[in-house]
Amino acid sequence: MLRKIFNQKFILILIILLATFLRLYKLSADPVSLFGDELDLGYQAYSILHTGKDYYGNAFPIHFHSLAEWRTPLYLYSAVPTVAIFGITPFGVRLPAAIFGILSVLMTYLFVKEFLSFKEPPTGKHYRSLLAAFLMAINPWSLQYSRAGFEATQMIFLLLMGLWLFFKSLKNDKWLWMSVISFVLMPWVYSTAKLFTPIFLVTLFVLFKNEIISMRKSSLITSIVVGLIVGVPIAYSTLFGGGTQRFNYISVFSDPTIETEVGNARETDARMRGEKGTGLSPKIFDRVIHNKFTFAGNVIIQNYLSAFSTNFLFVKGDPNLRQSIGMGEFYRVEIIALIFGIIFFFSEKSRNTKIKILLALWILFGVVPAALTRDGGNHATRLILILPPLIFLIAFGWVGIFNKISSKYKVLFFVFLASLYTVSFSLYIHEYYVHYPWNSERWWHAGYKEAIQSVKQIDKNYDKVVISTANEPPWVFFAAWYEYPPEAWQKNFPIGNDVNIPGLGKVSHIDKFYFGSFSGGLYDWGKEINSKTLYLADAKEVNINLIMEPERTPQDIKLIKTIAYPSGEPAFYLFTGVK
Repeated sequence: MLRKIFNQKFILILIILLATFLRLYKLSADPVSLFGDELDLGYQAYSILHTGKDYYGNAFPIHFHSLAEWRTPLYLYSAVPTVAIFGITPFGVRLPAAIFGILSVLMTYLFVKEFLSFKEPPTGKHYRSLLAAFLMAINPWSLQYSRAGFEATQMIFLLLMGLWLFFKSLKNDKWLWMSVISFVLMPWVYSTAKLFTPIFLVTLFVLFKNEIISMRKSSLITSIVVGLIVGVPIAYSTLFGGGTQRFNYISVFSDPTIETEVGNARETDARMRGEKGTGLSPKIFDRVIHNKFTFAGNVIIQNYLSAFSTNFLFVKGDPNLRQSIGMGEFYRVEIIALIFGIIFFFSEKSRNTKIKILLALWILFGVVPAALTRDGGNHATRLILILPPLIFLIAFGWVGIFNKISSKYKVLFFVFLASLYTVSFSLYIHEYYVHYPWNSERWWHAGYKEAIQSVKQIDKNYDKVVISTANEPPWVFFAAWYEYPPEAWQKNFPIGNDVNIPGLGKVSHIDKFYFGSFSGGLYDWGKEINSKTLYLADAKEVNINLIMEPERTPQDIKLIKTIAYPSGEPAFYLFTGVK
């Protein structure tokens, strides 16, 4: 028995080491750059580190005021130490996500082990737990979110830890308060948990009410108190402090196309009845069938079903190339194990009914927050709550198939399955490290680092520096890559600090840095740019490849530097005037 346990522990250590390598290898280089949200996170952490305030000047906020939204705080605070050590760099911003991704692999093992031991006799065999941990270690969904500054990885870690501690507390209630803290911290990490967590906690209480009520009163009271201490601040801030702003923006109910879609549908009904002209009046039936509620309901249902589609899970994944490399969230071979896992797990008569219901409701409820948002049907970040239960079912399915196979074919099956995974994983790694950097370079806002740091090297020679707004809003790219002093940023916040500049019009600014784009085109800029003005132009407003054809630079402006994407295509140009 000791030998078996040692062997299993040794295998777990190897799995953790594999997970660590896959999440830390070339973390600073792949993905190719920090995208806007990562830079926003990094500069917020940098601002907290140096001033104790977010970059809007709010002291130690519960929700961080960012340019686009109010952000949940826990990952931001988690990044403060790594930003302090490594700066606003890919490693500094992404290391917390990598750490939580690694820990999620361990938590997958611990959770599955406790989950399957509920009301079951103790056993020293934890093959399903080990396999689930291994599958999480190499899973494309988990790897993608462990290698970028995504808050969702920390949320998954807390969810798995909360469940692990909860099932441990059913045996020894001393763990309950720690389980409650893990769950209640989830809304501090990512907004989908603000809806999912209360529903999930109610589900746990209803299913395991008898076990919970039988616990010591001291443990229950302690758990309730710490839950309120941790949960009330984030709940209050969400309801009254701007925490719902993001959901209000992305909700299907705030979709600006609803009114047009409803109007078009009602007009079609009227035309089909033979009505002509303009100003058609919809009938009562038209209003009942076509309104913002039926429209939103249809989108929600489509989103919900799309989340379980083979296209999202196994074929293409999230179409956003920051959130997927375009190969599906799981390996295609795993669809077989998922189907059998569902059959084996839910049909197993000896398995406790409560954990079957819990797993089913976890999957069904886990999709709800995403389904309520625009593009939520294939949004991997908002849907990541269903990753752990699907990993569990895939592991359960493979072990179930293995157990059903005749002994003389088990080795052959194992070799065959290992070969399939080797091929699948090799294709994934090839795509990720060879093709993905170029395919996704614009999604990851490549070029901004080199552009802003080039500006920083020479801006002392100029009285005015203009940062183009022709592409992405440039403020956070400038602040983060320049590492602009947070105290000065807060004091002279550029947005709203507007001035009128000839050739630019009304633009925001901080010190000598102006955010806007010159009117006209490349051949008109010489009229406005003098030798004391530095202009960082986006390649798309130049509309000429000056890397290939530098001779096409106008005579009245000087091309100082070209900043290229990793693929070699131009991303930015630095210009100044000649007079």
